[in-house]
Amino acid sequence: MYTSQTYPSIAAGLLPDEIERTYRKVALRIMPFLVLCYFVSYIDRANISFAKLQFMSDLGFSEAAYGFGAGLFFIGYSLFEVPSNIMMQRVGARRTLLRIMVLWGLISSALMFVSSPFQFYVMRFLLGAAEAGFFPGVMFYLTYWFPAARRGRATGFFMMGAAAAGVIGGPVSTGLMVHLAGLHGLHGWQWLFLLEGVPAVILGIAAFFFLSDQPKDAKWLTAREKAIVLGDLAAEEKGTTRSGHGLLEALTNAKVYVGIIVYFCIVVSFNSIVLWAPTIIREVGVKDLFNVGLMSSIVFLAGGAGTYFVGYSSDRNMERRWHFAACCAAVALCFALLPLASHNIPIAITLLSIAAAASYGTYTVFWTIPATFLPGNTKASGIALITSVGGIAAFVSPTLVGWMKTNTGSIYLGLTLMGGITLLGAVILLIAIPANKSSNRTTK
Repeated sequence: MYTSQTYPSIAAGLLPDEIERTYRKVALRIMPFLVLCYFVSYIDRANISFAKLQFMSDLGFSEAAYGFGAGLFFIGYSLFEVPSNIMMQRVGARRTLLRIMVLWGLISSALMFVSSPFQFYVMRFLLGAAEAGFFPGVMFYLTYWFPAARRGRATGFFMMGAAAAGVIGGPVSTGLMVHLAGLHGLHGWQWLFLLEGVPAVILGIAAFFFLSDQPKDAKWLTAREKAIVLGDLAAEEKGTTRSGHGLLEALTNAKVYVGIIVYFCIVVSFNSIVLWAPTIIREVGVKDLFNVGLMSSIVFLAGGAGTYFVGYSSDRNMERRWHFAACCAAVALCFALLPLASHNIPIAITLLSIAAAASYGTYTVFWTIPATFLPGNTKASGIALITSVGGIAAFVSPTLVGWMKTNTGSIYLGLTLMGGITLLGAVILLIAIPANKSSNRTTK
């Protein structure tokens, strides 16, 4: 498991146990906090899928209006991701997370004042612009702390924040909507937005004081521990960094465009699960709002399991491409079979759960791959380009599914299309990214 090639610090005479303790210390210090931030991020991003079950009738919105507004979040998100990640390189993670989280928390709470489709569109766009840079920023931040051989597990652990948000967020969101409806003259969905935006503000302030921008700044690491982390990362970057501007070099790297296309293909299904799972659960026969939240928890609990087991298996076998392809195929198959379970609650929940586990697994594996073909000075810009341009799928997905549901009366045709696009992403990755470029056995 430990070799001088995978862990260059071995060649420096350091013991495997010492290396393991160091990375465990790093993980225990930064990962739980980042997971908590992502947990709150996803609650504020996805609570719209539960709020819609009330405000659609209160405000007279159509499914197409909901889908378009839900998707506009990702237009704002995509437009500002690259500038945010470039700025993070200059000002550090602490200041970046402070700005991002405080702004998105305030805007998320302000969604309680929406009363028309236009206002809904504007606020969703602003929420996306505020949150822009969070996910790619954390992906880039992890490259400061973990060598490639450990990044799959770190990414998978981070992704569990989104799954946990689905598990806990469903019952909490629907519980707030049911039990606070009418309090002080506010609808349940208004209380939902108000209360779930506050934690982001608190965590943004905490990030400034708790996190360290880079290992060399970490007062909680000893000099020897810093040397282990920095030595492994420096050796990993050796021979990859070229002169020039990171953004320009990322724009001229053909594999960045492959990453954009593949990322687009997996986002359409991932986002469909996040934004439409409660609607699907209600349509198959679960009418009680709180029970919809409970059933959603099962789906996202499976998603959390997928992030862990797929990430662990991928790291253990040092294999990315076929793990990714298998997950994409499972998503496509489950989406294609959902129409057969349109009135069978257990089968529908099972299919949604498998799709969620596989979809979260695609994310976990995918984000270990760009770092293998991006030189050090292009990582921040390259990752941000992939998430911002590829992330346009997060706008396309709900808009298209919502439009198809409004015009056909069925959500399943749109979901089947999203699954097919995801399967196409697997084919493209297998063809365009050679095995030696997606494996972390070497650090070319």
